[in-house]
Amino acid sequence: MRTTLTLDDDLISKINAEMKRSGKSFKETVNDFLRVGISTRRELRSSDSFKVKARDMGVRPGLNYDNIGELLEEIEGPAHR
Repeated sequence: MRTTLTLDDDLISKINAEMKRSGKSFKETVNDFLRVGISTRRELRSSDSFKVKARDMGVRPGLNYDNIGELLEEIEGPAHR
């Protein structure tokens, strides 16, 4: 199938570099890159999503958890901003 694409300059540079390295034509190089990109995207989509498991960290005595500004200053010092 023939189609017209407008490619950004940075992509053209990468395609040209790959063409020099591999000795393949422009068409072969673009098709290879598209195949890799499409298959990688499918793999990313099919992977399990990242999940955070919460756990109780306890409370440190002497820290006031009601005022986040004071807590940051206590932990990181006055230059935390």
